[in-house]
Formats: sequence, C-alpha cells, structure tokens
Amino acid sequence: MNLELTELSITRLAPLLRRRRISPVELAEALLARIERAQPRLNSYITVTADLALDQARRAEREIGRGRYRGPLHGIPIAIKDLIFWKGVRTTAGSRILRDFVPGESAAVVERLWEAGAVLLGKTNLHEFAYGPTNLNPHFGPTRNPWDPERMTGGSSGGSAAAVAGAQAVAALGTDTGGSIRIPSSACGCVGLKPTYGRIPLHGVIPLSPSLDHVGPIARCVEDAAVVLQALVGSDPRDPFSSGRRRESFAGDLRKGLGRMRLGLPRKYFFARLQRDVRNCLTAAIRLLEEAGARVEEVDLPFLERTEALSAEIIGAEALLYHWRWLQQRPGDYGPDVRHRLESHTSTSAASYLEARRELAAYAAAFDRALRSVHALVAPTLPVVAPYVDESEVRIGSARWPVRPALLRFTRPANLAGLPAISMPCGFSRENLPVGLQLIGRRRDERTLLRLAWAYESMTPWHSSWPPG
Repeated sequence: MNLELTELSITRLAPLLRRRRISPVELAEALLARIERAQPRLNSYITVTADLALDQARRAEREIGRGRYRGPLHGIPIAIKDLIFWKGVRTTAGSRILRDFVPGESAAVVERLWEAGAVLLGKTNLHEFAYGPTNLNPHFGPTRNPWDPERMTGGSSGGSAAAVAGAQAVAALGTDTGGSIRIPSSACGCVGLKPTYGRIPLHGVIPLSPSLDHVGPIARCVEDAAVVLQALVGSDPRDPFSSGRRRESFAGDLRKGLGRMRLGLPRKYFFARLQRDVRNCLTAAIRLLEEAGARVEEVDLPFLERTEALSAEIIGAEALLYHWRWLQQRPGDYGPDVRHRLESHTSTSAASYLEARRELAAYAAAFDRALRSVHALVAPTLPVVAPYVDESEVRIGSARWPVRPALLRFTRPANLAGLPAISMPCGFSRENLPVGLQLIGRRRDERTLLRLAWAYESMTPWHSSWPPG
C-alpha cells in the first residue's frame, strides 16, 4: 500500500485525504520511507525533516478530522529546493559557504504552502547557488537521475525533480533563472512550470539573478502543477516585483480542450542541433497537437541568437553583486565551476550591464509581438536526453557540444522575456530516457498555457510512466 501511495498524484490523493480514506500521517510515513530507501542511490535531498513532517501531518489529520479542510494541498507531502528559506531549518544553497546557515524567517512560498496545509518533507539538492544546469554538486554530491543513476538530473533544481520522479515527494518547489525548473523536469520526466516573472514572490529565496529568478512547481502531471501554482501566486509587500491577486484559479479551465488554438513553431532556433530521438519525439508531439485541432505555423524569431550572450551578461553581473563579499573573503569555499563563473564576470562594467538591460527590454517586447498571432510557442525543452554524470560534452549528430550550453540553449529565452513556460514529458529515447516538450505562453496567461499542456497530456501516456524499480 505504501508504494501505491507514493505513486499517486495530488489530484488523486486530495479526495482520499478529504474523505479520510487515507491519513496524512500514513502518506507522510510512506514518502519518508521511500526517501530513506532511495536517498543513497539518488541523493535528492540535502536535509530530510522527518520529525517536522510528521508533526505537520498529524496537525493536518486533526484539522481534516474536525472538518477544517483547507484545500487540495492539505496533507500533501512536498519538497523544497534548498535555496528557499524555511525558518529554523538549515538552508545551504548547496554550498559550503552556507553549510550551517539557519534562517530566522520563512520564504513567502513556504508560508503559503503552510497556509494551504502542505506537509514539507525537507530540502532538496541543487547545483551550488543555483548557478549551473547539471546538479553536479561538489559539496553534497551529485543528484542522480531515477531513470538511470549513471545519468545527471540536470539542474539547478535537480534534487526537486529527482524527488518527484523517484516517488520521494508528491510535488516539489524549484527555482528557474535560465531553465532550472524545466531542465531537470525534462531530464527526469516530470512536469515543470516556470510562471510569468513576478507571479510568485521571491522574498526569502536566495537570489542568483533577481531580475530573471522565478519560483515554480515540479509535479507529476499538469493538473498538479496548476494546483501548486494556485497556492503560490499573488503579490507580497516584501517583494516589490511581485504582482497579481491571491487565490487565482488555474485548474478550472484545463478541460476546455484545444479549440482552435494557434501554436508558433520557431524552427530555426529551437530545432537546430537536436539528437535524433529528441527530434522524433517532438515531431510526433506536434503532429498529435495538429490532429487534435491546433493550428501550427512557423514563426521567425531572429533575436534569439543573442540569448546566450545576453543571459550570461545579466546573470553574471547580478550574481557577482550578491557574492562579492564571499568571493573576496572565502573564494576556496566555492566549488571550482561556480567560482570560475563568478570570477569571469569581475571585469563586467556598469555600462555593459546597463546596455544588456536595455537590450533585454527590446528582447521581451519582440517576444510579446511574436505571441500576438499565436497562443503559445512549441519547442523542445532540451536538445538532448540526460547526459552521463561524468560527461563534459554531448554528441548531437556528428558533433560534440559542451554540456552546459547544450542544456541551457532552449530554456533561457523564456527567462529573458519573463514569459510563462512549461516542460512536460513527450516520449522516450531508445535508452528509455525522458524527452521534454516545452510550451512558452503569453505574459500572465498561465491559464491558456496549462490548458494546452493538459490537452496534450490527456492524449498521451508519458506522464504516468515511472522509472525502473
């Protein structure tokens, strides 16, 4: 029974919890047992808060028993990326710098999960300070992919994705600055949603690049992602860049179908340099969307070729600002890759950063114009399946490409534009590794994006597949 419980989605568990067919304590115990079994193999967590989780589960059980049901997250076990403050619980950001840091307050998103009655299982592993896409952490060890532990999860929210894919959490929170929710979701076969910039407040989240950072859910299906998103959205006075009202519903429109939706296909950028299995899965997914009634038309987005340089300029400068004191005083406490990346931006001038910000505004405006004629863009999430943990290059066709730029190429654009984007499984490679389909939507139109994603998901079996064992 425990194994069955750990495999159920939020949308299947919530009615059982509400009707008291299962107990929040029973569910939490099942997930904690699964964590204990899988943790040595996957290394999804940095800190497991078993006692706190059971206390929260017992509280949820009492409240539900007294008729004080809070909603679909009440009693649901969720994992938190170890970049997000949780009062009284160690928050390391995956670094030796903060190995023993315990925040005195909780992030806005943690407060909102508590308000919804969620049970928090612990803090998940990540690429150090979220500054990388592999989740090969030199301080806490690499997170390994549940589909093949010799493969990486992608990052930087790799622990969150591995926990969901490995049945160690029903859902998880990640952060996304250049793709850090969608990259591991694609590599691990999960649904990962990055909302519009500002939809979810960032107060209490250790920053990488504040103008590009996002928080979002990683889940087992589209409806679960919508349920978690609903609990998190809305402005917070402690985050001046957050906006929107609380209690906004995202699940109500899911089943309206595709209708006559128009999808843009940016073939020149997103369909160059793909592994063959990725291309085949994406082609089949697009064909299925067309057969279901969507109109797919090619769009030309020439400004996308500036993505890598623009992203590096902005993230590098903003990350350096946050890390400057530690970089001067404790450089040896950083892992080699993050230290090198930070030091490479010490010569960035204020003029070049401000010029990049000016160009960023034009970049986002160009995306908005392109999306006036289509409801969303359809693209691969990654050009490759999950690389091996010890690979520094990946093969695409007859060429080899460095892992880091390969993993980031297709996810960075939505961060620069501040647009909502979702990754969802759309098939498997010959090695039985997940392939991700990415949809990029109009600003603040997560409803349409989720409706489109659910329509595709409802026609396919991929989201219900589990890793071996």
